[in-house]
Amino acid sequence: MIARLWRGLAASATADAYEDHFTRHVAPALAALAGHRGAWLLRRDAGDQVEFLAVTLWESRDSIRAFAGDDIDAAVVAPEARAVLAAFEEVARHFEVVSRTGT
Repeated sequence: MIARLWRGLAASATADAYEDHFTRHVAPALAALAGHRGAWLLRRDAGDQVEFLAVTLWESRDSIRAFAGDDIDAAVVAPEARAVLAAFEEVARHFEVVSRTGT
């Protein structure tokens, strides 16, 4: 299994809009893809900004390609997300999951 990590930053005033976008649009689209194994959106207040860390789990690099395209390291940031984020990483990082607990 592979974990894909990506970070974005929003102003406090637009953070809820990004969270809503992820919950209503990104998560359902991911769930429909073969090889997708789950997602978390983590949120951390950082003064007048909010940091988001998206962690998605995938069966293989090929399953990530179905979402991200041939360059799996390129971030996938929809125009709606770009409109409410103050900054975001242009690349995603991938880690092999070597140990896990829980469900």
